[in-house]
Amino acid sequence: MSAAPRVSVVMPFIDLEAFLAESIDSVIAQTYPDWELLLIDDGSKDASGAIARSYAARCPERIRYLSHEGGANLGASASRNLGIRQARGEYIALLDGDDVWLPHKLAEQVAMLDAMPEAGALYGRTLWWYSWTGALADRKRDRTQPLGVRPDSLLPPPLLLVRALRDRAPLPCTCSIIMRRQVVEATGGFEPEFRRVYTDQAFYAKLLLATPIYVSGRCWDRYRQHPRSSIFVATAAGEVHPELPHPARYVFLEWLERYLDRHGLRDTEVWRALQHQLWLYRHPALHRTLKQMQSVPDRMKRAFWEVGVSGAFRIGRRVLPAALRERLWARLGSRF
Repeated sequence: MSAAPRVSVVMPFIDLEAFLAESIDSVIAQTYPDWELLLIDDGSKDASGAIARSYAARCPERIRYLSHEGGANLGASASRNLGIRQARGEYIALLDGDDVWLPHKLAEQVAMLDAMPEAGALYGRTLWWYSWTGALADRKRDRTQPLGVRPDSLLPPPLLLVRALRDRAPLPCTCSIIMRRQVVEATGGFEPEFRRVYTDQAFYAKLLLATPIYVSGRCWDRYRQHPRSSIFVATAAGEVHPELPHPARYVFLEWLERYLDRHGLRDTEVWRALQHQLWLYRHPALHRTLKQMQSVPDRMKRAFWEVGVSGAFRIGRRVLPAALRERLWARLGSRF
């Protein structure tokens, strides 16, 4: 390995003794040899710290153990920033201490970035990994994340962010992305106020505003689904919800509004997409009404059968506001 490795792998962890060794081993197993691994202990109370230190002791020339002052727990964003500050590589790759890489990930991703100097980062499909348990039922639950954009394409900024805000494309999983270090540093890194959830979304918002992103159709990583992961814990605590508006997302959206305003990005497509999302949180009663009205077309369809088309339209004209009437007619028109 050269004195300054080309890829710095940043791996934060806290209390992941059951999974950490497997995650580290997936980095060691890479067919691409020119990497360093930064293990950032975010205040672990179990054996995770000892596991990380043992790997660093066995391979000090390429694996380093880092922790916050006094062994503090500062959250995932601060931990990733610590790793980024210590990184020496030209490229930054992220991997959480419970996820794993396939052996060819770095070799293929580095070759792609080398061939596309205009791309600041790239990612691919991620396997949502349930079958790590070995249970037959969990094997059937494995699925690859949809991209929401055409695979194997270079997306100019801020196209992916706009699509993500409009719920048309998911943001990359952290275990999939690789980035140029100079681009990461130019964004200012991760936002420390996001400690457990929306850590990656806040960072990605800045990244996707700043640089073109290449989206590959390949899958290089496995995102482990387990009840101790940050998203599961936050969901159980009511901080996030897969469908309803939830407080953690509102905090993120308001942060993004301030960020865009601070950088003079009000009159943009991103701003308009963001305002639509914020409207749902700032007008909760109207949002609930619209959610309830999603079933109206089916109810109206039944009414057509019961009272006839002309009868249903006469009822609708009497009881529905004009704006809602127009929207419903537009939706119903494609159903008949």
